[in-house]
Amino acid sequence: MKTTRIASAFSMALMAGAAIACAAPQASVAQAQAPDAVAPSEVFTVSSPDGRTRVEVTARDGQPVYSVERDGKTIVGVSKLGLRFAEGADLDRGFSAVSANRAVVDTQWSQPWGERTIVQDRHEEVSVRFVSTSGPERAFTLRVRVFDEGVAFRYEVPDMGERALVDEITEFAVDPNAMSWWTPAGEFNRYEYIYKTTPVRDMYRVYTPFTLKMDSGETAGPYVAIHEAALIDYAGMWLDQRRAGVLEAELAPRHDGVKVRVSGAFNTPWRVIQIGDTAADLVNGSDIYLNLNEPNTLGDVSYFTPGKYVGIWWGMHINKYTWGSGPKHGATTENTKQYIDFAAENGFSGVLVEGWNIGWDGDWFSNGDLFRFAEPYPDFDIEALSDYAASRGVELIGHHETSANIANYEAQLEDAFELYRDNGYSTVKTGYVADASDLVVHDDEGIRRYGWHDGQERVVHDLKVLKKAHEYGLAINAHEPVKDTGLRRTYPNAVSREGARGMEFNAWGTPPNPPEHTAILPFTRLLAGPMDFTPGIFDLMPNGEDDQNRVQTTLAKQLALYVVIYSPVQMAADLPENYEANPEPFQFIKDVPADWKQSIALDGEVGDFIVQARKDRNSDNWYVGALTDEDARTVSIPLGFLDKGRAYTAEIYRDGPDADWKTNPYAIALETRDVTASDIIEIPLATSGGAAIRLIAE
Repeated sequence: MKTTRIASAFSMALMAGAAIACAAPQASVAQAQAPDAVAPSEVFTVSSPDGRTRVEVTARDGQPVYSVERDGKTIVGVSKLGLRFAEGADLDRGFSAVSANRAVVDTQWSQPWGERTIVQDRHEEVSVRFVSTSGPERAFTLRVRVFDEGVAFRYEVPDMGERALVDEITEFAVDPNAMSWWTPAGEFNRYEYIYKTTPVRDMYRVYTPFTLKMDSGETAGPYVAIHEAALIDYAGMWLDQRRAGVLEAELAPRHDGVKVRVSGAFNTPWRVIQIGDTAADLVNGSDIYLNLNEPNTLGDVSYFTPGKYVGIWWGMHINKYTWGSGPKHGATTENTKQYIDFAAENGFSGVLVEGWNIGWDGDWFSNGDLFRFAEPYPDFDIEALSDYAASRGVELIGHHETSANIANYEAQLEDAFELYRDNGYSTVKTGYVADASDLVVHDDEGIRRYGWHDGQERVVHDLKVLKKAHEYGLAINAHEPVKDTGLRRTYPNAVSREGARGMEFNAWGTPPNPPEHTAILPFTRLLAGPMDFTPGIFDLMPNGEDDQNRVQTTLAKQLALYVVIYSPVQMAADLPENYEANPEPFQFIKDVPADWKQSIALDGEVGDFIVQARKDRNSDNWYVGALTDEDARTVSIPLGFLDKGRAYTAEIYRDGPDADWKTNPYAIALETRDVTASDIIEIPLATSGGAAIRLIAE
């Protein structure tokens, strides 16, 4: 990725004139004030366990505010806090910070599947109580947690009856000159846009995770990512730049224009500010989102096993098959049996089939009312295919496209999930294709209405689907989803999702994903959690050499994606015949796991390159994926993460010496060498190239 380096002019001006007094060491209670007076506010601070990051919370002239610094440098300048409602008293003015409770946490917990088996939760917390000192009597708590990896806070609001939240004025005052990587929010295509690389001041309304790189003068950094965690019964947060460098939370609307409807006491999602000295630190610190969610509430989810799958999918995107019925229908009994055989012969655990159920004929994009989730097309024998798959040691993976008509889907959930359970399915891919404001809901009177994909109604719907799926022993892989906010800890059957431009845009997107796309994803979208990107395309020009819609990578880079992009359901997306024609690189896809004991980002720069290492959960083997943008480069891979004193065999799949994504994308070199933890592997990467390494423990 080529960008112009912009020197930072972010000075202490954000703090000047708004300096916060020294923090009170102990909580205190404000004295009673005259009705129109604003009580003096205490200043409360909390620091990260390593002491580097510090948050201050107070009220200035009655306005709740916070700020964040790291190593004495401003990360987020003084920024407003507050909530506003359609009726009743707002929670943003006439307040004083009067007391606080503190806690220190240092614990571990285990994941049933994930980027690592054991997650460390180490943070310090302060819960600051704000009470009104003028206007109507009001109160709320701001709970702040500070990790070595970043900062999080949420509003905890007492029972004030039924209310309509119309604005959350949470601000993030950041360096307007910092370089940023972002996609636009509140537009028709949901999250599926090419990333923009601009100074913060040139952004407008953006989705999260949104990432920026500050410039401290002598060295680049720190790196900051803003996102949210534990999005439950609330609206997804966009960020709107109101003034240069001042980003304000904007919530996706409901069908009635209200942002969030609440009843009784409620908590907002956590607002998260991830901080790292390097870009790789952001990747390695992304457990913060999991740690801000509640532990598993579902119990046993052993019905789901991580694995790799193939499917009747890519053929539709390149027009070999159709989703709808007819002479090119893809989801037939005959085609599915062939995919089952291919999966069984090559060690894949699942076969995805799209277009198997009634509703795909005609304009399905706009007519989600027609989908029938328990009625197969006549040429798809679901019972016979399930029996055949079981006989070959393979499972079918279900698919429910809803066209974002959640009303129609919810009416059929019981029947749909019962059909899958009775036929031995354990995973379902859901889809919500529609323009972002065309989510179909029914109001209290049963009237058809429209909301936003990441509005409160969709958030509530997704949790309803997860809970109902668990009752039937099913895991969910959501496409066109609500953003990932770490809820897979609480609901571990939320195994993966889309939430950014995936592989299919290379078949028909104009323009297709550029070379830098997968060098940006690890530092943006993937911070939030697993992505079903569907890698592994071996025919990089499925529409012909002259078509602009092609896969803008080398073949080796496709292999690297299996390590760089994490998903516990990992697809080998191409047609079986393209794998059979390339058995040597296909061997890496067959070997690479989909579940990990440990993951370490070794190096990288947003939009330029990444080197990612992961250890297999079920063996002592490690895997490394490295990829680059449009620039060729050589990466150094120190192997210090390997067990000391142990020998390994490195199977290296890398770009051939004359590889180039435009002119020679298929050139690939395979080599084997003996290595130990003291070795460094140097690998040249071609333009939009990559490398994949399997490190086999002796």
